[in-house]
Amino acid sequence: MRIAPRSEMERIEVEIELLPKLSAEQLDERWRELFGTARPQRLYGPLLIGVLAYRLQEKAFGGIKPATRRLLRQVAGLPAERRPLDRLNQPRLKAGAVLLREWHGTTHRVTVLESGYEYNAQRFKSLSETARRITGSRWSGPLFFGLKRREQSDASA
Repeated sequence: MRIAPRSEMERIEVEIELLPKLSAEQLDERWRELFGTARPQRLYGPLLIGVLAYRLQEKAFGGIKPATRRLLRQVAGLPAERRPLDRLNQPRLKAGAVLLREWHGTTHRVTVLESGYEYNAQRFKSLSETARRITGSRWSGPLFFGLKRREQSDASA
């Protein structure tokens, strides 16, 4: 949470106080300005005003801490959010890279393309789709080709 100048705090207070006085159309417009999407149909009345008020404060002063967000997800019984760093820790494959994998005594060669993968002169959208073709069963492509360890796969699932 960042500390806002007194004038910004006063502006947010005034804006929040005015929310209940806005028409439905004005509230919808405010929603689009703050969220960049149309208002969900089931969100209206005091709940809509509360969400808009929270969003105004969130934009001005910052949102809740990641640790609090994780705790709330845990209490609600929701799965943990995948951390952005998980993606950063995965190797990035450049077009032209060749992946080799031995499976049942046969070495399989997969070439990374700009968008997708090539195996046995066929194009595949994902590495998992390619692994499925090789094994005949569902596999995590990065796991099958050794780009991540099983512990990483289990932790991020």
